[in-house]
Amino acid sequence: MKVRDVITCSPEPIEEVLLPFKEFFRSKSTGGILLIACAAVALVWANSPWADGYAALWETKFTVGYGPAELSKPLLLWVNDGLMAMFFFVVGLEIKREFKVGELSTLGQAILPIVAAVGGMVVPAALYAMVNGGGPGAHGWGVPMATDIAFALGILALLGDRIPYQLKVFLTAVAIVDDIGAVLVIALFYTSSISAWMLAGAAAMLLLAFGGNRMGIRTPVFYALIGCVVWLLVLKSGVHSTVAGVLMAFCIPARTRCDPEGFLSNVDVVMENYRESLGPGVTALTSPAMNSALLSMQFISSRAQTPLQRLEYALHPVVDYLIMPIFALANAGVVMSGNLGEVLASPVTMGTALGLVVGKPVGIMLSVFVVARLFGGLPKGMSMRHFLGAGMLAGIGFTMSLFIAALAFDGAPQLLIGAKTAILGASCLAGVAGYLLLRSIPVEGE
Repeated sequence: MKVRDVITCSPEPIEEVLLPFKEFFRSKSTGGILLIACAAVALVWANSPWADGYAALWETKFTVGYGPAELSKPLLLWVNDGLMAMFFFVVGLEIKREFKVGELSTLGQAILPIVAAVGGMVVPAALYAMVNGGGPGAHGWGVPMATDIAFALGILALLGDRIPYQLKVFLTAVAIVDDIGAVLVIALFYTSSISAWMLAGAAAMLLLAFGGNRMGIRTPVFYALIGCVVWLLVLKSGVHSTVAGVLMAFCIPARTRCDPEGFLSNVDVVMENYRESLGPGVTALTSPAMNSALLSMQFISSRAQTPLQRLEYALHPVVDYLIMPIFALANAGVVMSGNLGEVLASPVTMGTALGLVVGKPVGIMLSVFVVARLFGGLPKGMSMRHFLGAGMLAGIGFTMSLFIAALAFDGAPQLLIGAKTAILGASCLAGVAGYLLLRSIPVEGE
């Protein structure tokens, strides 16, 4: 039962007005809709009479600090280096949760999505390398490896009960492993010259955060302050700063301070105190005892949760409805100037599109087939058509592919245009094909 289903308090007028908007933002497909809208706006804006304004906006310098401690970057880099570090922080929280209690917590659960994700990364990279081997675009082999989890799961949400729940779990786990692979690729292959001193400083701060975790420090402010320092040190080290987000996520406590039995016992005491404070005309404003009981309930509820869960819950809307749409607006503005035929025929465009549209489903399907043969068949209620559809949806690279493309082709605008064109076109094709295939699979009882 959902929390909003059990609350019987009278809603305020503003809550009734905002209810349709709340329902819209609760939908799992909303994040994908906003991404599509922002990408479309960027594409139209970059090719409109106001295209100079689009370019000027993201080239605007934004400065933080003062004097020798000043950090000045174009707005585009603040988005890609700064806001995306928060995105990767939330990704790191999801990865940690999955490894502790989720679909990656045991070998038996993890083997299928891990092998499928690896196949879904290796085959697209290999196809890209075949097309671009030895050419100027060879460095972009990591671009078609990525999967945009928000888009993929958003399309699954549109299918509702027509697909088995296990497929949603499988695709989520594949996307999580895919994210791990993307982080490793960025750290190892898309990193400039490295400053050992800056990395040593970042490592020391991470040890401090880990020590705070072990000592029982649970306040988000402690980890936020350390996280800002780690981000800056990693940024100055030459390693891409988004890696700092994932590393900090693994330092966030994932244990409760109050077990279920202790929580229930405390709740019983607090509820008894609350009942004793009731009386005619008594409210939390007029009764210190009632207010104290409510504060106690908040305190014991926070101790029964984990900081990891609270942060993930609080930051997901920020990432889904603010950071990722801004990223799409900043990076999806492909200028369709010059000879479009040349762009489409370039090895970078063809390799990226081939990797996402063909490489992803082929890599995942082959991997699932091998695991099924070695470990006793497919999960109950699943068919190879389900996995083919999931593989097609995994070909929606979008956010992560755009991000890696910006790193791979930094300083090579023509190659970047080809990669972006392929990413946008291939992601749309993969999404539509995956949706239509999964929708065509008969549901039991039809």
